[in-house]
Amino acid sequence: MQWTKLNEQTVYGNRWFSVNLADVELPDGRHLDHFLIRMRPVAVATVVNDAHEVLLLWRHRFITDSWGWELPAGVVDDGEEIAEAAARELEEESGWRPGPLRHLMTVEPSNGLTDARHHIYWTDEATYIGHPQDDFESDRREWVHLKLVPDMIARGEVPAANMAAALLLLHHLRLG
Repeated sequence: MQWTKLNEQTVYGNRWFSVNLADVELPDGRHLDHFLIRMRPVAVATVVNDAHEVLLLWRHRFITDSWGWELPAGVVDDGEEIAEAAARELEEESGWRPGPLRHLMTVEPSNGLTDARHHIYWTDEATYIGHPQDDFESDRREWVHLKLVPDMIARGEVPAANMAAALLLLHHLRLG
């Protein structure tokens, strides 16, 4: 049941993403036009301290008009390594400089519409360097105990699926 992309054209593009239209052949030979969004990779990172607390950002997303807990994240710049971007985003958005980062997971948040990949990292070492450079990214930054994560997700306080998946995996890895 594999679909075959015969061609693809950019309808709109900018530095952040492009909207493309593909001619797709279905297994039975029919064709359909399928829109897709091509995106830059996203790097995500957080810190889990010795008390099993995870560093989270409380922020508003105007697109969905929702508030929720998230991990620091952003697009990978041209020529930048993904782990370096994750470290940069953590520092810029939280004011914490991470120690050595470990890859936690890579997810495709909406692979029926976009090729976006979110690469999530974590560390158990970080140094507070001061107020975050990008403090406009969140209302506040807090250390939250991992034992609270499943209930927070169940209550809808972590609305982004990629963040929920990462936090649940950290909960499992650290608290077993």
